[in-house]
Amino acid sequence: MVKSTMVVRASDALPLAASVDDEQTEQALSEHKQQAKLIFRRIGPNSEPRCSIESGPYTLHYLIADNVIYLVITDKSYPRKLAFSYLDELSKEFQLSYGAKVDTVRKPYAFVGFDTFMSKTTRLYQDTRTASAAGASHLDKLNDELQDVTRIMTKNMEELLWRGDSLDRMSHLSTSLRSESEKYRRAARNINFQAMLRQYAPIGGVVLLLIIFIWWRFL
Repeated sequence: MVKSTMVVRASDALPLAASVDDEQTEQALSEHKQQAKLIFRRIGPNSEPRCSIESGPYTLHYLIADNVIYLVITDKSYPRKLAFSYLDELSKEFQLSYGAKVDTVRKPYAFVGFDTFMSKTTRLYQDTRTASAAGASHLDKLNDELQDVTRIMTKNMEELLWRGDSLDRMSHLSTSLRSESEKYRRAARNINFQAMLRQYAPIGGVVLLLIIFIWWRFL
């Protein structure tokens, strides 16, 4: 069953549109929507364009197209083929209606009017029985347009969060190592300078005394 949908700009995770969820759904999906926001922040140029991320009883499916991320939260048992058919339909309609404006908007949820199309499409895909009742010709068209779902990456939310935390720790460790390395270089320079002073200070003192003696002797 389709639970909730979000549309954000890929370059900066700015929310562009979202489904209007009732209070019960909002409470049930609160944690998973936070996970979705984390996914948006971590998506980069090398991220998979289509991916399914399992999280407890739900799966978060996302599709990236034309600097826009389309994400839907569904029951874990909901077929991936239907989930990505749904996202494909959203991406085509959104690009047709708002594609030229995506890079220029500054305020969140600038395209709230897209909810009308999302609501209509969600009803069509609400569950597998509803989708099957939509008509064989319509589903045949979707099957022809949809890529092979076996090639779509599947991840586990816990692994994704662990990997992200590990990367954060690695980044912090790298920063600490650079800081410690700089401190070591400064300390090494000070030690070398002090060693040079100890080595040449006596010679410098003798030379200075000779200069003073010669100056005093011949004046």
